[in-house]
Amino acid sequence: MFDIQMTRLHELTVVIYCLSVLLYFFDFIHHNRKANRIAFWLLAFVWVLQTIFLITYMVRTGRFPVLTVFEGLYFYAWVLITLSLGINRLLKVDFIVFFTNILGFIVMVIHTFAPAQYGSHVIGKQLMSELLLIHITTAILSYGAFSLSFVFSVLYLIQYDLLKRKKWGARLLRLADLSKLERSSYILAVIGVPMLLLSLILGLQWAILKVPGLPWYDMKVIGSFILLAAYSIFLYMRIVKNMTGRQLAIWNTGSFLIVLINFFLFGQLSSFHFWYS
Repeated sequence: MFDIQMTRLHELTVVIYCLSVLLYFFDFIHHNRKANRIAFWLLAFVWVLQTIFLITYMVRTGRFPVLTVFEGLYFYAWVLITLSLGINRLLKVDFIVFFTNILGFIVMVIHTFAPAQYGSHVIGKQLMSELLLIHITTAILSYGAFSLSFVFSVLYLIQYDLLKRKKWGARLLRLADLSKLERSSYILAVIGVPMLLLSLILGLQWAILKVPGLPWYDMKVIGSFILLAAYSIFLYMRIVKNMTGRQLAIWNTGSFLIVLINFFLFGQLSSFHFWYS
C-alpha cells in the first residue's frame, strides 16, 4: 500500500514538473515574468517533494541513494532541480534554466517509469500503462494547440486577402484584426511545441522499455520529429528572424498538414504504434 502511494506521489511530481517546464518554455520564448514566477514555485514544490522522497528513502534503507543506477538517476534529477532553482534565483539566466529543466525532466521520467525499480510486476505494468496515457494525452493536447494555431493562420490569410482586394463588408468586420490573429496563432504554437517535445520524451521512454528493438526508422517516430522541427522553425522565423505576415501564416498552415499526415497516415504505417492496442 505504501509503495502504491509513493508511486502516485512520484507521478504527481512528474506532472507538476511537466507544467513547470511548459511555463519555463513560455517565459523563454515570450519573456513573460509571471510565467517564470509560477514555473519557479512549481519547480520549488517539486524540489520539496523530491527532497522528502530522498530523505524517506535514506531513512528506510539506512544509506545514501547512489549505489544503483536508479538511485543515481533519482539523486541526479534532484541535483539538476536544485541547480536550476539556484540559477533561476541567483544568475537569472533563462536559457540555462530552461534546458537544465528539460534534462532534469528526462532523467525524472526515466527514473519514475522504469519498472525494473519496482518489486511488484503489477505496479510496473500499471506504470507503463499510465506513462502511455500521459504520452498520448500530451500529444493530443499539442495537436489541439496546433489546430487552433492553424485556424488563426487561415483566418489571417482570409483577412489579408479581403483587405488586399478591398472587399469591405460584414465578413471583414467579423474577423479580428491581422495583428491579433497573428499573435493568437503564434501563442498557440508556443504552447504546442513544448507539449509535443514532452510527449516525445514520454513516448520514447515507453517505447524503449516496452518495444524490443525499437525501430527508429518508424514512420510515426520520423513524422513526429519532422512535425517538431516544422513548428520549431516557425518559432525561429517569428522570434529570431522577426518574420511576420502572410509568409509566416502560410508556413504555419503547411506545418499543420504535417500534423494531419502524422496523425492519420503515419499512424497507420507505424510498426511499433501497433503496440498501443
